[in-house]
Amino acid sequence: MSDTIEILAAQVAFGNRRALAKAITLIESRRAADRTKAESLLAALPKPETPALRLGLSGTPGVGKSTFIEALGLMLVEAGHKVAVLAVDPSSARSGGSILGDKTRMEQLSRSPQAFIRPSPAQTQLGGVARRTREAIRLVEAAGHDIVLVETVGVGQSETLVAEMTDIFVLLLAPAAGDELQGVKRGIMEMADVLLVNKADGALKPQAESTRADYAGALGLMRPRPDDPKGYPAARTLSAQTGEGLSEAWDTIMTLATARLSSGALIARRAEQNRTWFREELTGQFLDHVQNLPAMKSAISDIEASVVSGALPPSAAARKVIESVFGETG
Repeated sequence: MSDTIEILAAQVAFGNRRALAKAITLIESRRAADRTKAESLLAALPKPETPALRLGLSGTPGVGKSTFIEALGLMLVEAGHKVAVLAVDPSSARSGGSILGDKTRMEQLSRSPQAFIRPSPAQTQLGGVARRTREAIRLVEAAGHDIVLVETVGVGQSETLVAEMTDIFVLLLAPAAGDELQGVKRGIMEMADVLLVNKADGALKPQAESTRADYAGALGLMRPRPDDPKGYPAARTLSAQTGEGLSEAWDTIMTLATARLSSGALIARRAEQNRTWFREELTGQFLDHVQNLPAMKSAISDIEASVVSGALPPSAAARKVIESVFGETG
């Protein structure tokens, strides 16, 4: 390990914000040389004495995710916590670019020395998160942040991946009665631990309560999780704009987190998440390695052309690539 990486790891552990930003940039780099440095950096990081609470957050467009995160973050900072927000922005399929505007939408929270906000592009990664989000979580925890919020790209069928890297998954919804209830996929409903109906203020408050009741009824039809306390998954209302219901929503989250920690379910969940992380990383690194083999580049290009022309089915083409790398598989 180089002295530079050791110094960077020490600076991150000391809580240096500039070093933390530099470290996340390093782990997000797609250069092969930087990947080796990133792995050395992660290995050099000390484990936090107390595990941070990892919260996943998703929600429908326009629901007020950034407003909610800023309101919650400011409340937690005021209570003495160090909060990290890892916000994943969608990338353009055409240009690969990303707006990365979360810091501008959380202006007050971004000015707090006890908060760290890092927007990252999703790039080609599915599941509403960036490929290196898990490693970014590891970095902000090493920097002393005891609450980590991972905000996904949006809500949809593939957004459930965030639930596989966090301790509690929160789904934020707006008062939209039946239309939004129908629009949310069953898969993400089954993964959610806490449903929060936002914008429960003014004229929308009765509608928010009605929407909460609809969701609570839908959750009641799903199979309960044996390790969780009675009443979970839970549905609550709040207004991120006025702050009404915010502390109650946090209490709901903390009750579940405390119960999972006490029962050992949280530790078991993280162990299974590490297994999933390993398998995904194995798949990703294998694909990257094969695609970058000089002897395979032209072969993959030819096989891909056969798929595009319809001469070869995709499954047979994938098998052909594997056989080219490893020989006949039988």
